[in-house]
Amino acid sequence: MRLLPILSLASAVIAVFASPGRAESTDGVRLSGPFVHANLAVYFVHSRSAEGPVPLTLQEALAKGVVEVRETGSVNELTIENLGKEEVFVQSGDIVKGGQQDRVLTVSLLLSPRSGRISIASFCVEQGRWSARGAEDVTKFASAEATVPSREAKIAMKGPLSGAAGDLPAAATGNRQLRMWENVAQMQNRLAASLSAPVAAPSSLTSLPLALENDKLKSARSDYVAALRAAGEKDDDIVGFVFAVNGKLNSADVYPSNGLFRKMWGKLLDASATEAIADAGGEAKAPPTAAAVTDFLKTAEQGKPSDSKLTKEVSLETRDGDVALYFETRRAGGGFVHRNYLAK
Repeated sequence: MRLLPILSLASAVIAVFASPGRAESTDGVRLSGPFVHANLAVYFVHSRSAEGPVPLTLQEALAKGVVEVRETGSVNELTIENLGKEEVFVQSGDIVKGGQQDRVLTVSLLLSPRSGRISIASFCVEQGRWSARGAEDVTKFASAEATVPSREAKIAMKGPLSGAAGDLPAAATGNRQLRMWENVAQMQNRLAASLSAPVAAPSSLTSLPLALENDKLKSARSDYVAALRAAGEKDDDIVGFVFAVNGKLNSADVYPSNGLFRKMWGKLLDASATEAIADAGGEAKAPPTAAAVTDFLKTAEQGKPSDSKLTKEVSLETRDGDVALYFETRRAGGGFVHRNYLAK
């Protein structure tokens, strides 16, 4: 064990957890925090950072024009292609804006250089539109600046199927899409109630990414970012974070390196702050203890496992536990790409 420094006004304790059967987790992992602003508490996962080049994020790659995300004619399937010379990391929950409807990508991937076109599952986060919006290209997507700010929506789009045995995949996908639209509407309504102002954009009232660009929401979110962002950029061994809203654990994201975490941190913090703003009227409770956070992570990792191959380079393991879900994307050679934990 290593001593955990006191890094916030709240007390911190020693916390070490290991991922069962994972050699890369045996070096010792520790938590710091909580760091608290209003009803949002964040904790940081510290571990040895992987060496080597850090992949571009989807946000960076789209901005540079080295990745294309294209329509296929299906709401729930897009294609993605890395045209560049660097690996590109795509995270489940990334929202791509444009095309015929704004979408959220459901799985984490690592795209090799010159990858060729790869199919990727998606769900619509904008209901009704199926045509160009303004000057946007209707055939492809221009940006990926936000991630879905809802634990419930993430569970709806990628949680294990819980319907009746024998459900056809098409029916299951349709049910998930309906739940996604419901979650988007609920997010907008809760944000509007918290901010005492609508967040829906006149150009597309149902678009989630346009709602997330609302000026009043951005102003409220900036207070959380100003209070918490620096804490995630202080140490070069931070590889992930956990957050809680109103004292209730929500989710966690862990990466192989500090470099990739730092690239994702701004986007993750924005989404966490948005969830906190949406729930600002909830009952105020003390942040969870570090021991409770550790137990959350360990419990998620011990759920019932299932595996699926995403591409020839990466696979996905899902673990369904009693109180949490765990998703791990891994390289074909064995190293992990992304770990996501969702409280049920």
